[in-house]
Amino acid sequence: MPSGWVLPKLLKVLGFEGDKASIIKFEFNPKDGIDNPALSLAEDIDGEAVGEPRFYLLSKGSTETFGFCLHEELGCRGHVIRQVEVGGLAQRRGLQDGDRLLQVNGLFVDHMEHHRVVQKIKASGNQVLLAVLDGDSYEAAKALGRDLSQMLPADIRPRLCHITRDKSGFGFSVSGPEGVKGTFQLSVRQDGPAERAGVPSGSWLLELNGHSVRSCSHTQLARKLKQSGSKVTLLVASGPVEEFYRLRGLQVTAALADTSWLPFKVRELHMVKGDAGYGFLLKEDDYGSGAVGQFLWDIDAGLPAEQAGMKEGDRVLAVNGESIEGLDHQETVLRIRAHKEQVTLLVIDPASDAFYRSIGLSPLLFLDDGDPALGSCTPSLPSPSDSPGLCHIDVGPKGSGSWLMTAANSITITQSPRREEQRRLRHAF
Repeated sequence: MPSGWVLPKLLKVLGFEGDKASIIKFEFNPKDGIDNPALSLAEDIDGEAVGEPRFYLLSKGSTETFGFCLHEELGCRGHVIRQVEVGGLAQRRGLQDGDRLLQVNGLFVDHMEHHRVVQKIKASGNQVLLAVLDGDSYEAAKALGRDLSQMLPADIRPRLCHITRDKSGFGFSVSGPEGVKGTFQLSVRQDGPAERAGVPSGSWLLELNGHSVRSCSHTQLARKLKQSGSKVTLLVASGPVEEFYRLRGLQVTAALADTSWLPFKVRELHMVKGDAGYGFLLKEDDYGSGAVGQFLWDIDAGLPAEQAGMKEGDRVLAVNGESIEGLDHQETVLRIRAHKEQVTLLVIDPASDAFYRSIGLSPLLFLDDGDPALGSCTPSLPSPSDSPGLCHIDVGPKGSGSWLMTAANSITITQSPRREEQRRLRHAF
């Protein structure tokens, strides 16, 4: 290997091509917290150096954007980071144009359909954990036939567990260093409620009922547990998972959790229209804290809706694989009618809906979590269009509620302002 080749090749893999002035400097920003770890190189195989994945926790305000777009491009593999806003959150953290997105909140997404990855980022709300690989390393790894999922830690997700107490209690005990706040390790009774709810013995307690325990004393935690009544929701992390985030200066939150042990599930309803229609009524209504949703009512006996398992009071989350959260009644109706003879809905029952609202997260965030006892219960989301064509979806810079979709030669920009009068609308199918 020529001696003059090494440095230019190294700079190319790192994304630093050109003169010295073109090298990007990442400076510490007190507002953002700990800077991004530097990219390290793995072993050089067959003359191609492959970089390590980089992790970024992006936290924004409700009026801000993450400051990047996610592209699916013709002739370019993977989910591509583009249009990184100069001075924006993504650039300050270290995301670069051409990076490939590998994980969203600890879930591998390189193999997923593009619109599903966009949906997961949007469902994350104001905080999302991304794992990316620089473009050159991504292409090199693909050329070498590497399994990109094997380049990432096997399990970096905390676990969200919902426990119902029995006569003997919740089935776990808490210990921690005397006089130290926020450090609680759990011992779990065999075959008790906590173990059945998926709490691993020896795990660390991070949140109780949607609230961090970082500032709690042992006495305060005991009081909060007593006030929980017969049910409690815990966010816990094993030792290796807790260490992964701590070493990178990243905060663990419920948005990053594995929810496969939770009893609260999203359901998929696939219906083929009969002679009398689908047999349900769709109405728009409030469901707490000023939020508006589309609900299912008046299910006709014996028609496709009832046969598919529809229940009165279910809230619609997605139509034909696309989220309708933030859309008004008429826009949802148009989505349902887009496929004239059949439709697939993702719905959630009132109890499950209330649970996710209580922890401040969208149930769409956890669609890919399966049930460890029953196997995967992940809905298979169909493509939003049966016709071929290049689809390009931007996340930002217009922020939440704004979609840019290009299919074939047509471009549609949809904004979704809610109109007060539409809350009373209903529609039968």
